[in-house]
Amino acid sequence: MKKLPLFALTFFFITAAVAQQGQKAIFYLVSFPNAAHHEAEIKMTIPQAPSRELRVRMSRSSAGRYATHEFGKNIYNVKATDVSGNTLPLKQIEGDVYEVGEHPETVVITYTLFGNWTDGTYASIDDSHAHLNMPAAFMWVPGQEKRPLRFEFDDLDKHGWKVATQLKSEGANIYSAPDLQYMMDSPTELSNFKETSWDVINTDGKKEKINLTIHSDDSQPVVDNFGKMVQKMVLEEKAVFGELPAYDYGEYTFLDDVYPTTSGDGMEHRNSTCIVQPINKVEGNEVPLLSTFSHEYFHSWNVKRIRPKSLEPFNFEHANMSSELWFAEGFTQYYGELLLERSGFHTMDEYTHTISGLVNAALNTPGAAKYTPVQASNHAVFADAGVSIDPNNDNNIFTSYYFYGGATALALDLRLRSEFNLTLDDYMREVWLARGKVMKPYTVPDLQSDLARLTKNPKFAADFFNRYINGIEKNNYEALLAKAGLVLRRAQPGKAWAGPLSTMPGRGKSGQARTNGTEGLSIQSSTIMGTPIYKAGLDAGDIILKADGKEIKDAQAFNDVVGSKKPGEKIAISYRNRTGNHETTIALEENPYFEVVTNEKAGKALSKDQETFRTNWLSSKIK
Repeated sequence: MKKLPLFALTFFFITAAVAQQGQKAIFYLVSFPNAAHHEAEIKMTIPQAPSRELRVRMSRSSAGRYATHEFGKNIYNVKATDVSGNTLPLKQIEGDVYEVGEHPETVVITYTLFGNWTDGTYASIDDSHAHLNMPAAFMWVPGQEKRPLRFEFDDLDKHGWKVATQLKSEGANIYSAPDLQYMMDSPTELSNFKETSWDVINTDGKKEKINLTIHSDDSQPVVDNFGKMVQKMVLEEKAVFGELPAYDYGEYTFLDDVYPTTSGDGMEHRNSTCIVQPINKVEGNEVPLLSTFSHEYFHSWNVKRIRPKSLEPFNFEHANMSSELWFAEGFTQYYGELLLERSGFHTMDEYTHTISGLVNAALNTPGAAKYTPVQASNHAVFADAGVSIDPNNDNNIFTSYYFYGGATALALDLRLRSEFNLTLDDYMREVWLARGKVMKPYTVPDLQSDLARLTKNPKFAADFFNRYINGIEKNNYEALLAKAGLVLRRAQPGKAWAGPLSTMPGRGKSGQARTNGTEGLSIQSSTIMGTPIYKAGLDAGDIILKADGKEIKDAQAFNDVVGSKKPGEKIAISYRNRTGNHETTIALEENPYFEVVTNEKAGKALSKDQETFRTNWLSSKIK
């Protein structure tokens, strides 16, 4: 194809791309003349602009994130012109909303984007890459959400970058999305990444291409080897549902960014996932890194296609609350680690440690004692990477829907296996066929009806949902785990415990400056309800000066005092807060936290039935 001048090429694609509704595509030209200082220049061309009110805005939330993030704070130099560059009236009417005054049919919006945070939510730009989460980077036109969109990324040759994205390649460095929802769900990495790809033959006989792109300091052989590990994980996940999703355009892409200064994250998308890992290299860290890959890839079924009705469609103007995250995120959390065990990447002891965390989330957190998994899910609008800076009381009111839901999935899996000769895999396939494969959004009652249909026991399904999803009762994990030859027991029997503390050291008597400029051990966040230190009346803002007559300068000194005692003993505490100096007494208890170990490690015999149950649960399902 003959290379056209940039301006001509841009408008060729604008006029050639016509939506089903007959509207031309909105076109974005993205360039990076000041990448070293974390800036991009974005030119947004809007043909067939609304003739009356034309507004453009930045998003306040992002697909897969449930709290608000106010992306409008990172754009500036916003201008409106016609195609000839003549200035049009533009008024900022909200922090993230701009209104164009009298205008012609085609309007051009230009602005500078600042991005210096590499994760799954924001944008990051420097000489090494442009890491773009779309809601954090691109303005859009309210009321025009069904229009197609086109992108051209300039300066690629200048920086030595390639493009990794689930956007459809149209050739000639043009990428497209059919509508706003798809565009916002399409993170894009521009960098000199390394890539390895492979085909998976789906159950219907069609090929689905899987791409692994990694922006890191690793060699190509390291990336290729890691790709083989990811491929094994992909096949294990396919076995759960019996098939891969039919990916749009026949491809799924892992966008992995690995560097020590990034912010660790994983964010699922329809045909891709954005994974960010704050380490030096993939090499030597392959197995730990797989946890995020396993979790996020499972989302290509559970969330992106098995989709809560509360998130359909996603609203980018405010927080998106969902009552179903215990299933969407929690069941995914359970499977993310289970499938690495089935794949052979985790040892049995490593997996029992994971189970311990799930069980303790359900049995040993104040949030789970008082609030249901549904209520925990609703709290995501505040807890999911929320950006407010004032302290909250989440220690006592919130249990992560990831782990709360994961514990619920664990219990349901073991109960289906022991009571119905079914598995959670069977349930996930049931939900997939009824909801995800046909893209029929679900509600909590829908999930209950799917469980009733699978078990042919509506009474069981109603009881499970009433007690453990819409209620706060807890399953008998000790009895359930015993069926697989696993022992639930106290992690530190006979050891004294005061409760966990979030602390900061003060200023020692030597006068050496510490973080908060005070003597003693400063309690930084709410103490946990029901713990000995909570019962003693200590909380955030209190500064522990002495324990059992010993001067306390840091957390280690406090722990040493507690560790020298036995459950039932008491220690005298001297502390200070804004009301003055005080005395109290902490009555120490035994640590309530559990661990899960194998029968073999606990010195117990493993029966044949237990061995068979464990093998059926944890062995590979790849055929």
